Amino acid sequence: MKSKNTAAYLLKELSKNPRRFLSKAITLVESQSTSDEKEAWLLLKSLPKPTKIGLRIAITGAPGVGKSTFIEALGQKIAETEKLAVLSIDPSSDHGGSILGDKTRMEALVKNENVFVRPSPSGRHLGGTEINTALSIKLCEAAGFETVIVETVGVGQSETEVRNLCDVVILLLQPKTGDELQGIKKGIMEIADIIVINKADGELVNDAGQLKTSISEVLHYSSTRTMPDIHIVSSITKRGIPDLYQSLSTKHPTSTKSRIDQEKHYWKKIVEKKLIEKLVEQNPDFESQLLHVLQLENTPNDLVNSLLSYKKSV
Repeated sequence: MKSKNTAAYLLKELSKNPRRFLSKAITLVESQSTSDEKEAWLLLKSLPKPTKIGLRIAITGAPGVGKSTFIEALGQKIAETEKLAVLSIDPSSDHGGSILGDKTRMEALVKNENVFVRPSPSGRHLGGTEINTALSIKLCEAAGFETVIVETVGVGQSETEVRNLCDVVILLLQPKTGDELQGIKKGIMEIADIIVINKADGELVNDAGQLKTSISEVLHYSSTRTMPDIHIVSSITKRGIPDLYQSLSTKHPTSTKSRIDQEKHYWKKIVEKKLIEKLVEQNPDFESQLLHVLQLENTPNDLVNSLLSYKKSV
């Protein structure tokens, strides 16, 4: 029986059932197996080119800000006119234990035939958007999903990496948390294209308006970049969702150049990762040399030079 994780088999699945193709193809790309890596490369080389340049949207925000509920609301609006893929980067331990619970929080999207939802473990990548996410985006677009949403694990300096993967970065905030403006001190605020104040319903409607005013004032005096759009929404009542969707459709065009820049960035990251793995693998003294760095006997640069100059014995 033909293996179901080969490039040839998956390419046949692409035309028959795009969502099933993506489930299997992304698993293949995420695999650490050497044989799977070869098949993944064959698959990537054989993928059809997207018929148009779609939109890649990164959504980030602190835990509890309502990212999953917001994605459910915005995703339903997007799916009215186009196919949508949602890649939710899930927190995980070094041992690969991920929560992978976002599918249960996006029930309507999961049931929508125009939507593909995929929770993926963040692995050891600090920002949560590991290198394989870039390849997963590529697979989604090849399968005909014009818009791709990447949900990250939370706000932090390392979250700025999503700028290199996506066309638009949406930062979610919520009113009355006591530290609403702390995000302005973080790198993510500097690369956010859109700031969304979520949970603007019930008693928090007025607080949401006040937060918008405060953010506008702070950004006006502290930022040298173009002022991001600020939207007030309720993911429950859908207030503000249509206006946000319209803003995404008209104010954030994509281009062939942006795609090339994004692909150059993540392929460079992949090559760097493989290069480091190979250098470490070929040097049996790496752990002892690392200990010398830990004890401040050698510098990190000394270790790098040692790795580069090491000649594996034949």
